[in-house]
Amino acid sequence: MDLDLPLHIEKPPAITDTSNEANNIKSTFPEIDDAKEFMKAVGECSQIADKSLAGTLMATLSTIKFDGSRSIHEHVVKMTNLAARLKALGINVDDNFLVQFILNSLPPEYGLFKLNYNIMKDKWNVNELYSMLVQEETWFKNQGSHSIHLITNQGVGRKVGNNKVKGKRGPLKVNMSSA
Repeated sequence: MDLDLPLHIEKPPAITDTSNEANNIKSTFPEIDDAKEFMKAVGECSQIADKSLAGTLMATLSTIKFDGSRSIHEHVVKMTNLAARLKALGINVDDNFLVQFILNSLPPEYGLFKLNYNIMKDKWNVNELYSMLVQEETWFKNQGSHSIHLITNQGVGRKVGNNKVKGKRGPLKVNMSSA
């Protein structure tokens, strides 16, 4: 199918209902005899689609949340890619805004991290924020439930009923989880 025909010749032959394979395309555009006018109409339709896409991308960028289903690296890259796609559509997302969008997308577990950022005098760019978030994620992964087994000599030789108990009492598990 010669869809690029308007780019090569000034005025192609007229389109009729039976003349070609473009019936499904033809119906979506107004009837235009001039190739340049047709390309202009296609461009206008593209601009409408771009506006719609820009709105969708902005909504996604401002509402996306980090849920831990992927790494912080993937999350930051996804948000950075959304900002790059918006820039390609003519909407520039300032680096400081993107940093705030990323910080706002973090769950409550990152509350202390966000507080520390907000009380600092310096502002981070996206790369600096990314580096700090990867360190924070690693710290979170290294945290977890820790336990200590405590064995004492108390009760050695004590009586329980008519039987004398010998040996150790057994391990006492103390959970020292950090929040």
